[in-house]
Amino acid sequence: MFEELEGKRVLITGASRGIGAAVARSLGRNGAIVIVHYYASEAAARGVVDDIVNAGGRAMLVQGDVSLGSEAAAIVERAAEQMGGLDVLINNAGDMLGRVGLEEMDDVQYDRVMDLNARSVVAASRAALSIFRCQGGGNIIHTSSIAARNGGGSGAGLYASAKGFVSTLTRNMAKELAAEGIRVNAVAPGTIATDFHGRYSSDAQLEAARSTIPMGRLGTADDCVGAYLFLATDALSAYVTGQVIEVNGGQLTP
Repeated sequence: MFEELEGKRVLITGASRGIGAAVARSLGRNGAIVIVHYYASEAAARGVVDDIVNAGGRAMLVQGDVSLGSEAAAIVERAAEQMGGLDVLINNAGDMLGRVGLEEMDDVQYDRVMDLNARSVVAASRAALSIFRCQGGGNIIHTSSIAARNGGGSGAGLYASAKGFVSTLTRNMAKELAAEGIRVNAVAPGTIATDFHGRYSSDAQLEAARSTIPMGRLGTADDCVGAYLFLATDALSAYVTGQVIEVNGGQLTP
């Protein structure tokens, strides 16, 4: 089904752990050439690359801070140089950076959250445009969140707002770039049991979330992989653009 992914050149930001790592491993197993981006978790990122290579795939590392616009652009350019081009950009890097309520928010926290979750998406996507235009097309997949629609939990207002930005930007970019053969979509995971929630959510918060999920369990990183593979495969999704695919076990439905 995914034979088309063989040799496809993919950059995944924030791919050292969680959903990004799971997507990287799956793309690698299906023949894609994968650039695993990381910021600080070098050992974990190398582990993802090793897993792909040991399974017979091709993968490389790129390091950088995507919250800095110029560095996000440089990451895309370096990745394209390493692979000899770029077919799919997956803007996955993001983080809540702590639960901070309105009263405790300051300009520093605002900038940190918005730069990482929103500015990085704009900067990396913009850098990919010239590459895609030279190649006659391309594919961008953003990672949004269920928080973009339900507002997020306590102290997650900035993160949820940034993800709302990502979902809206997805729709606008799709309209703007469709005529150039560039598709833009997003995946919006629900409550996924990764180290993200290990850092920011208590057992009580996770149980409260689980109780609202019709499928009766939290999601896993692997539960999210199929949506990314679908969007990365033209044979399956060539007529799909401007969409935000919800992967949440029924926790939130359109």
